[in-house]
Amino acid sequence: MSTLHNTAPDTPAGNHGSTGVSTPAFSPLYQQIKGLILQSLEAGEWRPGELIPSEMELAARFKVSQGTVRKAIDELAAENLVMRRQGKGTFVATHAAQQVQYRFLKLHPDAGDLQGEGRAERHILDCRRLRAPAEVARALALRTGDAVMHVRRILSFAGIPTILEDIWLPGNAFKGLTVEQMSNYQGPTYAMFELDYGVRMVRADEKIRAVLPDAEQAQLLGIPSTTPLLSVERTAFTYNDVPMELRRGLYRTDTHHYRNALN
Repeated sequence: MSTLHNTAPDTPAGNHGSTGVSTPAFSPLYQQIKGLILQSLEAGEWRPGELIPSEMELAARFKVSQGTVRKAIDELAAENLVMRRQGKGTFVATHAAQQVQYRFLKLHPDAGDLQGEGRAERHILDCRRLRAPAEVARALALRTGDAVMHVRRILSFAGIPTILEDIWLPGNAFKGLTVEQMSNYQGPTYAMFELDYGVRMVRADEKIRAVLPDAEQAQLLGIPSTTPLLSVERTAFTYNDVPMELRRGLYRTDTHHYRNALN
């Protein structure tokens, strides 16, 4: 078990007095407990959707107070890594859960809402293993030429092609991914990644810009090449900020809009 450094949280780090001697900075005890729980999540001790030990059990395991464990779990819950369920306990967060299924989907219909619109129809155009181009390798913290899986797909709503996506995944982590898997799984794609490959996406960075499609992209989306699109480039990370997906999407905005709640 990792060593816990139980120092007072208000003890200043750095130089003390006039001696010029620098002392090590230790994180608060609850942050250390949070780190140990994260290690267990990353190691797969508790899988997505599973119940984790109670606060009392974790306090006994780590030899700390329940209050310290509760503070650690509060932070994990705020970061959407675990979910509290009244009267049932704390569970590892999963993209299969109804309340988080749309967490990473920011494209909303102009009329109605995501729930009313229903699931997107998926048309997988390509799914193959290839060598990573330099920019893809950089995004996924790989070496140029390392194996990656590339998926190209169209997402349609009410029969209208709305999103064209290119997805790159580390080849070793997603070995064996097929068109059939991508097409047939009825839930969120990230939930399938959890179930079949043990990879949980916990956060993502996105870059957004307005672009015009090239001829092939316009044809696939069934739009004139003069139609402005929203380009969304996402890098998704698993635990400990390990990049596990590069996704580039072209979004039609004639019937949808990009919505992000800030708080």
